[in-house]
Amino acid sequence: MGFPGYVGRSNPAFCLYDMELLERNITQYGQVIGTQVLKVDGFLNHKLDIRLLTQMGKDVYEHFANCDVNKIVTIEASGIGYAVLTAQFFDCPVVYAKKRGASNQSDGVYTAKVHSFTHGDDNVVAIDRRYVGKGDRVLILDDFLAHGEAVRGLLSICEQAGATVVGVACAIEKGFQGGGDSLRRDGVNLYSQAIVDRMDEHEIVFRPQN
Repeated sequence: MGFPGYVGRSNPAFCLYDMELLERNITQYGQVIGTQVLKVDGFLNHKLDIRLLTQMGKDVYEHFANCDVNKIVTIEASGIGYAVLTAQFFDCPVVYAKKRGASNQSDGVYTAKVHSFTHGDDNVVAIDRRYVGKGDRVLILDDFLAHGEAVRGLLSICEQAGATVVGVACAIEKGFQGGGDSLRRDGVNLYSQAIVDRMDEHEIVFRPQN
């Protein structure tokens, strides 16, 4: 594949992505709070299961392999690990949008306002103009997709930069919150590796995928 350390198909653990592997991890290790909040910080976005994330990254690569991706864009901070372990298969850099306010952040940035339904506030996120621009073929990645606000913010930044967004990949889509279906209706090439249709403290129901 052209990147250092690639184990290739000779290693059975990396031969083919098991489409139910992520779902099993969510069911076994995820923590459901009420009917809206799903915590997966034990393997996805706080403590990182590198083997799982590598397999997920390879699956994303196989899905978008023919799209000539030359840059992956995500948002700080929980999507960075997922993006980095995916980018090794594309052999491309990762650019992540920063939350505004850092003292060393210049004014030469593209910005977008992103509303967080989880925290009930707005954040302005920014990417330096030097790192995304015309001619880039961008794949947007995020660990969670709920209402789709973060993805729409990144889409806006890429549009400002004149970059082409070839698709969006997310690890877990909360289908019952509608963001993914709204993006699909708008023509976004969206690939979600696991879609939760409903959940409570007793059961997590996934949407069947082909």
